[in-house]
Parts: sequence; C-alpha cells; structure tokens
Amino acid sequence: MKDDPETYAIIGAAMEVHRILGCGFLEAVYQEAFEMELNLRGIPYRREVELPIQFKGQELKKMYRVDFICYDDTLVELKALDKMSGVEQSKLLNYLKASESPKGLLINFGAQSLEYQRFVN
Repeated sequence: MKDDPETYAIIGAAMEVHRILGCGFLEAVYQEAFEMELNLRGIPYRREVELPIQFKGQELKKMYRVDFICYDDTLVELKALDKMSGVEQSKLLNYLKASESPKGLLINFGAQSLEYQRFVN
C-alpha cells in the first residue's frame, strides 16, 4: 500500500472511522462519517457519482452509482456486512470494467475488524 499513497490515505480514513464507531451501524452512518473523515484529511472525493455503463458500444439507460470516487480515479464502495462474499467483489470488478476506472476499494465496516480489498482494473 505504501507504493500507492492515495489508497493508503483512503484506507487510513476508513480505519479511523471504524476505530471510533466500531461495527454494527447501518451503511449510511459509515458513509456520512467516512465523508467527514475525508474532509478532515483533505482527501478529494465525489460522493454518489453516477457512472454510465456501456454495452456493445452503447450507453445503457441504467447507471451505476458509486459511493465515492477519491482522487478522481479510485472507486470506493462501502459495506456494513457481517461477512463479505464473492458477490460484493464481483460487483466492484464489474464497476471497474464498466467505468474504466484504474482502481477500486471495497471497504466493509460491519466486521469486528475493518475489512478492505484493493482491486486494479
């Protein structure tokens, strides 16, 4: 992670949120707290950004809404689940492909310890 200081900073913000709030809240609570922490750390972001999805060269009417885009190139999906499954991972990988974003983070606040995974497109 130290080779990618932006990812390191985003995960650090998530760790601080989890350290203070712990697990057990709804995802919306973590989203709000995470946004506050990003602001406190000066991490640039956009929240709930709609991303178009292409199919055979045409844009679909249905869009994907990502929780956060940090540093203009990192998709960040937050979860508050007891345990993540392959479904969440598959979704993020599909979002990376569809949006052509270079990297993404899947962060789960629902477990006793913060869980995160980094994906590269």
